[in-house]
Amino acid sequence: MTETVPYEITGTAGEIEFRKYPPLVLATVESPGGDSGFNLLFAYISGNNTTRDTISMTSPVITSGRIPMTAPVVSTSGSMSFVMPPGMSRDDVPAPVDERVRIVPVPEREVAVIRFKGYARKDEVAAVEERLRVGLRKAEVEPVGEPFLMRYNPPWIPGFLRRNELGVEIRR
Repeated sequence: MTETVPYEITGTAGEIEFRKYPPLVLATVESPGGDSGFNLLFAYISGNNTTRDTISMTSPVITSGRIPMTAPVVSTSGSMSFVMPPGMSRDDVPAPVDERVRIVPVPEREVAVIRFKGYARKDEVAAVEERLRVGLRKAEVEPVGEPFLMRYNPPWIPGFLRRNELGVEIRR
């Protein structure tokens, strides 16, 4: 069973859930789109690192199309990130062998999230993003940066059983 990043629910507004996440460490790859960074990240946690250690898979897998300076990764292209197991600090994480994999610490933060099922296709994600933006405006909550997609299931899980979430860092 894959471990899931812990969080504390701090409130709700309609279908939006507000969560406080602890500090995290991400292994991140910039990619031109889609899931092209997955293989690099999987190799990293499977031992393609300086200590040859394997690292437990943790959900969710985070993808983003546009990542501003305030988000966990600085990039003008898309990215994919694996979350390192809870409790690991930046110093605990082995250095990647492949220079395309970056280790990025993320401070504690509050995130607004909408959960949805399915394969997280672009049109589905865009519809959820619009609901998130509208819901935050109605709740008078300010988003910080751009939304990111969090996927929790392996590829063989049928769409109707998949857990996906669209989140954005917020300031309240």
